Amino acid sequence: MSLDDLAAWRLRPGVAVTLLSDGIHLRGRRSSVTLEGSRALPALWRMLEQVLLSGQAPVDSKVRAALGTIVAQLHAHDLLVAADDDTGARRLRAVASAEWRVLAPDPSSPLAQAAGRALARGGATPSYVASGTARAGQIVLTAQQVAVAAGWCGRAAFVTAPGSPEQAGADAAALDARLGADSAAAPGTALTALIAGAAAQRLLCAVAGSPDPADEGDDQRLLPGRPAVLLATARPLQAEYHCWLGPDLLDPDRAAEVAPPGTLAEALRRVAALGDELVGVLAPALPAALPQLPAALASCGPIVAGGARVDLARLDAMCRAAELRLGTTVGVDPLHAWGRALRQAAMGRPPAAGATVPEEQWSAHPQARHWWSTLTGRLGVQAGLHVVRGSSGFHAAVRDPSSRLLGRAVEATAGDAAAFAALAATAAAQSAGTGTTGRPSGASASIATAGAEFAGWEDDGWTMKWLAGVASRELAFQAALRRLTGLRPVPWRPADADARAVAAGLHGCGFTLLGSTP
Repeated sequence: MSLDDLAAWRLRPGVAVTLLSDGIHLRGRRSSVTLEGSRALPALWRMLEQVLLSGQAPVDSKVRAALGTIVAQLHAHDLLVAADDDTGARRLRAVASAEWRVLAPDPSSPLAQAAGRALARGGATPSYVASGTARAGQIVLTAQQVAVAAGWCGRAAFVTAPGSPEQAGADAAALDARLGADSAAAPGTALTALIAGAAAQRLLCAVAGSPDPADEGDDQRLLPGRPAVLLATARPLQAEYHCWLGPDLLDPDRAAEVAPPGTLAEALRRVAALGDELVGVLAPALPAALPQLPAALASCGPIVAGGARVDLARLDAMCRAAELRLGTTVGVDPLHAWGRALRQAAMGRPPAAGATVPEEQWSAHPQARHWWSTLTGRLGVQAGLHVVRGSSGFHAAVRDPSSRLLGRAVEATAGDAAAFAALAATAAAQSAGTGTTGRPSGASASIATAGAEFAGWEDDGWTMKWLAGVASRELAFQAALRRLTGLRPVPWRPADADARAVAAGLHGCGFTLLGSTP
């Protein structure tokens, strides 16, 4: 764009400009840029402001070239908007025409007054209402049937996502339960101003039709389409958005069905949200200080799960921890959940004796050979591995000399069954004394290899290529297990408030909760 075309553009509303001794710093809603290196830059900026106002560019070629460089940076950082764009005016009209209210048990409290001042700076005219809809230390801001709640709890101050007044109130109550309302202490001036300003900003953006502040910055920890709550602390003074998977899904967008994750990476983003240390519904699923060789280990609360890779161990640990809390099967999608449920049911139906698979058959599989030699050689565990052919797949069991079960698996091939049973025994031996061990199996193979690409030379000796083969057999294997077990879905409902919170979090991540019965 040439300077002569600048009359069609103006500085985007809300851009703040700071003049430096040898440069300028511009901050917009989405981006910022600093131009430094010449004491002439502040003067050039003042000149450019006049060009933006008048549309008349200077004649001097050197000045035009310098101004053109600045304009190019403004465009690159989305700090200019077309002059005929009336979006800003429409947003101002929406703010000016709305009825704004600050609801608080004590409207004269520092938090309520700070929120009112923040709304006024944004062009609103708020009224203050004494209300029992919020507890002491909390406020609710409303306009045009949209609301946000703000306040402080035992561990942090918060600002909810915009929603209906009922949704905002329910979220605030749930945050009290998660963060510990009983131990709450009044925040200082700085924290009060922070959460009051953040609450006002979120509501102003919602009413004006602007993007929510939580959506700015491309934070990969937040889940697209899911609400985020701002959590702030006083020491140190900081604030961050956290994915919010609250139990009360009152608004249509909260109750809308969420698609399952399409890749393992996306599934692990959702696992991280479920295990958020402040507002998660489960413990974090992480390797923590657990050993990572020879098998990868991850824990989720009391559960310790093992896998060929740590990402698979994290996923298994989260699913198993959720299953123990709920009493039902959990998976990232229906295929994963059914794979877990059917394998568990099949383990309760051991095949008849006499169908033992010769060792040379299963030991030819590179993964079975690897994990069996790791268990008995590297770890020195005295054990035997037996694989039996069933009417629907193969059963493998690893036992010590006293016949104590160390690991088992049910899979479509003898090699797969032996590999997962030996892997389970390896993880159990490696994590002895650290908690209940999860159950590595081929149920996770499909999500683990979704979208994966392989080199032509990769074979079953490579973990992901092996899992791709397991995934290719999964649908047929599950069909066979259904015939064997007679497993079928049944309605499932959470039994108590804790289960309801966990179930809501899982549903909010698109995961599958599978009630089933033979």
